[in-house]
Amino acid sequence: MAGHSKWANIKYRKERQDKKRSNLFSKLAREIIVCARQDPNPDTNPSLAAAIERARAANMPKENIERAIKRGAGELEGAKYEEIVYEGYGPGGVAILVRSLTDNRNRTAAAVRHIFESHGGSLGTEGCVAWQFERRGLVQVEAVPEGMDKEELVFLAIEGGAEDFTEEDGIITFYTPPNQLAQVRDALQGAGVEVSRAQLAWVPKSTVKVEGKEAERLLRLLDALDDHEDVQEVVANFEVPDEVFARVEG
Repeated sequence: MAGHSKWANIKYRKERQDKKRSNLFSKLAREIIVCARQDPNPDTNPSLAAAIERARAANMPKENIERAIKRGAGELEGAKYEEIVYEGYGPGGVAILVRSLTDNRNRTAAAVRHIFESHGGSLGTEGCVAWQFERRGLVQVEAVPEGMDKEELVFLAIEGGAEDFTEEDGIITFYTPPNQLAQVRDALQGAGVEVSRAQLAWVPKSTVKVEGKEAERLLRLLDALDDHEDVQEVVANFEVPDEVFARVEG
């Protein structure tokens, strides 16, 4: 199994968003509502099960989760959200995908365009950058269980359907075909492995190295997109030196 570019670099440290509790809860609730609209039973809806897992990991109250499921199932009234994916370019020619859930597509489109343009980027047309990414399942494990070595863990994931993996800062990320995500997650959990994240995500086929002031502008663009209340996910095909991250985060 070969390695990919750093996941934290590609996904741009989603933990930054996870600290913004109120905004995060709103985004998690929207995700659950949309997933529950297809099937409100997490046992038969892997996407909903993954969304609920992320909500629990963020310490979202149980009643909030249950209310979101009921809204998705039509048992409670609420806003009707639709998923829209925006594509564009950031400083350095970096390809960016923005997944949103919105109840007002005109408002969201105008806001996303403004964020791109005010940070040196440009919003593109449908399909302009999507070909540079592939949809894959991601299953993350933060620690190898006691009594199991890493080779056993990897073999277990492969048997479950994982195609590839990376390891960074002790976190192992397994990559799966989209339809194998739940199977790999269940195989690991069934063997007593604690899964910290299981979700579908876009993974870039290759990355662009960006440095200096251009890299700082790119990171601020990604931050601004990620901060918008209608945006659920931001993915870009870039690599940035750690010292640039430190300057922007400082």
